[in-house]
Amino acid sequence: MVEEEELASARASLLPVLPKNAQLFSSPLQRCTGLADALASELGCPQPCYDDRLAEMHFGEWEMRLWDDIARDDIDAWTRDMAGYRPGGGESVLEVAQRVRNFRDELSEMALEHAIVVCHAGIIRLLAACEHGLSVPEMALYAAQKPHRIRYGELLVVDC
Repeated sequence: MVEEEELASARASLLPVLPKNAQLFSSPLQRCTGLADALASELGCPQPCYDDRLAEMHFGEWEMRLWDDIARDDIDAWTRDMAGYRPGGGESVLEVAQRVRNFRDELSEMALEHAIVVCHAGIIRLLAACEHGLSVPEMALYAAQKPHRIRYGELLVVDC
């Protein structure tokens, strides 16, 4: 869960630069819903549309485990196939890239003047990869291999 101080800081930095009354989309996961609800209320946006395609990657049996508790062979298998491997039996980056591409394509078809998307760092990286005109497999590799320092409440502008 997001700490109140972290949420307040994100709201303070985002409110002055986000469009008012825009359609807001959010991951349905708790780390995003608190920020999405607060932004919608303060910007006069309609109720956020919670979209499962914006949820962070599901790591199956790896969820909520420390790296030290995961077998080294399993981690090595993932590093050999960053796009296609399904860590912990969860989702592959390729599967996540496909759902993010589907979301972005649908968002583009809506032809909204502005939209606000509240989601997780990996999903942000995939949305950014869409901007480069990459295929879904290329998006997956781009997001899996590109280092990031995306902070909670950071703003990324994407042109759809």
